[in-house]
Amino acid sequence: MSLLAFGLNHRRAPISVLERAALDETSLSQIIEAATASPDISEHLVVATCNRTEIYAEVTAFHGAVADLTAALTQATDITQDDLKAHLDLHYGDAAVAHVFNVAAGLDSMAVGESQILGQLRDALGRGQSEGHVGTNLNALVQQALRTGKRVHSETAIDEVSRSLVGEGLDAAEEHVGALAGAHVLVVGAGAMSALAATSAIRRGVAELTVVNRTHERGVSLAERLGARARPAHELAQALADADVVISCTGSTGLAITLPDVADAQVARGGLPQAFIDLALPHDIAHEVADLSEVTRLGLAELGDRLGPGGSVPEVEEARTIVGDAVTKHLGQRAASIAGPTVRALRSAAQQVVERELARLGQRTPGMSESDRAEVDRAVHRIVEKLLHAPTVRAKELASDGRFGEYEDALHQLFDLHAEGGAL
Repeated sequence: MSLLAFGLNHRRAPISVLERAALDETSLSQIIEAATASPDISEHLVVATCNRTEIYAEVTAFHGAVADLTAALTQATDITQDDLKAHLDLHYGDAAVAHVFNVAAGLDSMAVGESQILGQLRDALGRGQSEGHVGTNLNALVQQALRTGKRVHSETAIDEVSRSLVGEGLDAAEEHVGALAGAHVLVVGAGAMSALAATSAIRRGVAELTVVNRTHERGVSLAERLGARARPAHELAQALADADVVISCTGSTGLAITLPDVADAQVARGGLPQAFIDLALPHDIAHEVADLSEVTRLGLAELGDRLGPGGSVPEVEEARTIVGDAVTKHLGQRAASIAGPTVRALRSAAQQVVERELARLGQRTPGMSESDRAEVDRAVHRIVEKLLHAPTVRAKELASDGRFGEYEDALHQLFDLHAEGGAL
């Protein structure tokens, strides 16, 4: 049994693909039914957010499970096989466990450190439990991931990371174009990070704020909340020419703003300075725009350099340490649980043999004293315990390394073991 994390998210798929992968109640139920029917999937839950459609599953066969989930997602949504080939985010085994923990901690979110994912993951778990498609292993995994996520938020300042990055970006912009009070700021994108950037810019007293988003309705929604202006995506060129500061976080897998886009904007502006702040991962704005004489560009790496040595953000590094330790601990517990049934079966079988032989000995030696009988009993149990110690330890080690399968089969064949007991 191994964990599989299968799906689409903002790191691998553009917003246009994520929108087509969005699940309503009908499509969510279809995927759940398909996963439940798969002979290669024993447990599963579906996490569906605006930037993520993922299925976490305990599987007995990797290729069979992937094929079944691929069919489920393509049949329930507008996603195609080609979409999945290009953008599927797939994790297996230990990597899948780490992925779930990173998601719960907000380290895999578009707005790093956001806590909304905890509630979304908790809701998915609750549904899986109530409908019976989350079992012991997946429940233990998600519960521990949720506890780790809560710990990250309580023991670190991860909640402030996105605000710190945006604030540092605005500081850098002011160094290049002057005070933001009176400046025109363009925000490209309408997700959580874009909303945070737009709100932060308004608090600094910008004269005008414009939002451009591929899906115009989402851009309008954000602009209306902030009293800003929304422009459709086909007006990006003019919006770039009008802006002193451009902040981009679209979730696109390709460039949202190219070198020719910025070069044309510079010509239209007559060479006035412009600052470009790229908060996207992967990046939205071509690195080469920084080579233009009146342009500065700062991405996440440059903002990280300004916040901490080597481009690291201390709060994120603290969170990663907590998550890493929790993943290691959970993998150990998981290995023990995987080996547990076979180890218990082996010990149960051995205990049955001991009890039968001691009973037979008692019948054959009615004259043996109680003290001698007790000593024989202790000696036999000590021998069995010593004989079983090495295979027990080795079973857990192999399970931890993901190599328990062949060892398990050998034990079952050699000792004729059953689920929780056996023949020997």
